[in-house]
Amino acid sequence: MPSSNPLSSLFGRSPIRPIQEHMQVANDAAQLLPAFIEAAQSDDWDSASEIFNRISDAEGEADKLKRSVRRHLPNSLFLPVPRSDLLELVTIQDHVANTAKDVAGLMLGRQMQFPEKLEKPLLEFVKACTATCEQALVAIRELDELLEVGFSGREVVHVEGLIKELDKLEGRTDKQSQALRARLFKLEKKLYPVDVMFYYKVIELLAGLADSAERVGHRLQILIAK
Repeated sequence: MPSSNPLSSLFGRSPIRPIQEHMQVANDAAQLLPAFIEAAQSDDWDSASEIFNRISDAEGEADKLKRSVRRHLPNSLFLPVPRSDLLELVTIQDHVANTAKDVAGLMLGRQMQFPEKLEKPLLEFVKACTATCEQALVAIRELDELLEVGFSGREVVHVEGLIKELDKLEGRTDKQSQALRARLFKLEKKLYPVDVMFYYKVIELLAGLADSAERVGHRLQILIAK
């Protein structure tokens, strides 16, 4: 039986779903990072390389979905929100996949292992970053529901709650990043300067991963506001 909802008919093949799928794939890439870093810290570079390939595959799939959305997303006449805002959302989501690949690629290429004293806080940090990405996905999964209700009503309140939780998670990663940098600073004199530079770079990239996830939520909030 055909839907009586004209929006459902118009978006029978919704442009929203590929956007949600894109975030799912980007999150898949991010969620592999804890296992990758555990393998690296264990000096298991065969496993690390295998995990990197899976991250790279996910990042490549995200790129394909991004290009597909850009080609096929209808113009603003047929969307309840500006097309440019949805494209910007996809761009931000793509940063999640790209950053996950950057972290794994950098560590694999240099066969990086963090000092033993930093291993536990590093793993706690990366898991907090990936939890932030997961929360961004939870929020984006509500995008089709928002479309159905015209970006109004109880669904908006629900999504705003999800975004608030996302902000809290990202705030936690900020504190962990600062603490990890402080610990690294205390060890600097005992480490090779070049290694220290790349340790800071990995921490910066991981913080950027969480930041990109938070920005997904902020972009979703902008769509609601419009």
